Amino acid sequence: TDLEVVCEAVKERVNKNLADVSGMKVLLVEDNELNVEVALMLLEDAGVSADVAKNGKEAVDKFLASKEGDYDLILMDVMMPVMNGYEATQIIRSSTHPLATTIPIIAQTANAFQDDIKKTKEVGMDAHISKPIEEENLLKILAQYKK
Repeated sequence: TDLEVVCEAVKERVNKNLADVSGMKVLLVEDNELNVEVALMLLEDAGVSADVAKNGKEAVDKFLASKEGDYDLILMDVMMPVMNGYEATQIIRSSTHPLATTIPIIAQTANAFQDDIKKTKEVGMDAHISKPIEEENLLKILAQYKK
């Protein structure tokens, strides 16, 4: 299947010497099933544990219910049904959760134009990853936020 081909290609690349992000805990917010599978494989192969939210509302609910130490970072898709990543980020940032203003939120979007990147910053996102996700770039960005 296509997924198996993608998985094999990813595994070959993971064996390269990449940034150490093992032990990190990520909230992966993504509505596309194939993107979830690929991201989970990349993250798990790098030693990152991930919890998945299928839309922005689910992400907000999971974050608000989380305790300190549950998540080190949020990987937030921008275009999703129910609630998009911009709205979810604004709700998280304005919440009373102890980590509301400090948890890194990384935008994931196929829109990599300057205006899109500017908008991610305006709503309170810390960084931007273009889709399709490039493994080396993802791990490099995660490593910047590893405690």
